[in-house]
Amino acid sequence: MSTHAKRERLLLADLLEAAGPDAPTLCEGWLTRDLAAHVVVRERRPDAAGGTVLAVLKNRLERVQAEYLAKPYEELIQLIRTGPPRMSPFGLKQIDEVANTVEFYVHAEDVRRAQPDWSPRELDSVFANTLWSRLEKGGRMMGRKSPVGLVLRRPDGQTAVAHRGTPVVTVTGEPGELLLFAFGRQAAAHVELDGDKDAIARLQEASLGI
Repeated sequence: MSTHAKRERLLLADLLEAAGPDAPTLCEGWLTRDLAAHVVVRERRPDAAGGTVLAVLKNRLERVQAEYLAKPYEELIQLIRTGPPRMSPFGLKQIDEVANTVEFYVHAEDVRRAQPDWSPRELDSVFANTLWSRLEKGGRMMGRKSPVGLVLRRPDGQTAVAHRGTPVVTVTGEPGELLLFAFGRQAAAHVELDGDKDAIARLQEASLGI
């Protein structure tokens, strides 16, 4: 049975393959080759992947990332498609779904929206509700760097507080767009912002995300 994470994994691989190794992404300073290497290292080299959050592992992460960057691009795409090694925690369906659904969705949009001819993707209601659930549970972690109070709002009126504080900015949009905004892709997210003008400007320039 397919899962959200599996579907997003294959979509990401397809987008990376179609774009080629030297296409831009929304990840500052990264081309598609860099993004593909990041995804593979995250799943296959836990001894180095922790360098994204632990300074003591940063140099190791850079070395390992460079090793994977040197691999043929087609090999990186295939490693993404086939998924993690059998003994990896990511190989467990439940962990894969929790850890990778949002990761792959965001990175797929990092590739899609950086291309000049990109087109919006319409999400089915089940997947949209899944992303909203992640925002409800993890929004405060994503919004902890916000310089202002941050409320995320769906068009139907459901809200989630991502950061307490004043003044407050309310960001309204579909769950996928709100997720991109909360992950620091403010300029690429199709949302509406309501609040103090200066607060909105500060929020748009902030470094959000986990």
